[in-house]
Amino acid sequence: MENTFPLIGDKFPEMEVTTTWGVKHLPGDFEGKWFVLFSHPADFTPVCTTEFYSFSKKASEFKALNCELIGLSIDQVFSHIKWAEWIKDNLDEEIKFPFIADHGNVAKKLGMIHPSKGSSTVRAVFIVDDKGIIRIILYYPQEIGRNMDEILRCVKALQTADANGVAIPANWPENELIQDQVIVPPAKDVETAKKRLEEYKDSCYDWWLCYKKL
Repeated sequence: MENTFPLIGDKFPEMEVTTTWGVKHLPGDFEGKWFVLFSHPADFTPVCTTEFYSFSKKASEFKALNCELIGLSIDQVFSHIKWAEWIKDNLDEEIKFPFIADHGNVAKKLGMIHPSKGSSTVRAVFIVDDKGIIRIILYYPQEIGRNMDEILRCVKALQTADANGVAIPANWPENELIQDQVIVPPAKDVETAKKRLEEYKDSCYDWWLCYKKL
């Protein structure tokens, strides 16, 4: 089975999908907004249930970043609807985002089916910006649930980097070296490199590793 998918920096492929909130057009219906598209192996499964519960609990935090959520699995829409009802009835959480009922076409187009892991989708995550460009792609196996705080951090980090022309350190905003500060992009010529230590005299490890507060 050919298993190709778009890459970071590519335009998210246009597609019409059936969801629990009706027919959607991607990325067009999210024009001007960021969105996180994530796949799960199947409805009515334990790890997926914990993920949907967690994503729904975080939905307002994503929305505050002008970011919407949309799920996907190769299940029929009535299964999605029933599962959402079960989560509301048994876990007291109403799912706050749509999820796609895929027949396999979307999953194949986005590289979500990995034959060595079976015919269900793996736990893929596509973070797409407000211009419809794919910014981050994450893949997890079926047996490992995702960390929603990390996905939320990714959206915040991308938006911060875009808005300020900076890079984001590891574990930001709790980096072990520079805490919540951000990295100044490295100098690209000799003259800038010479000036860099003067410009950031108290916040450089070297000319190529300078940082600043926003």
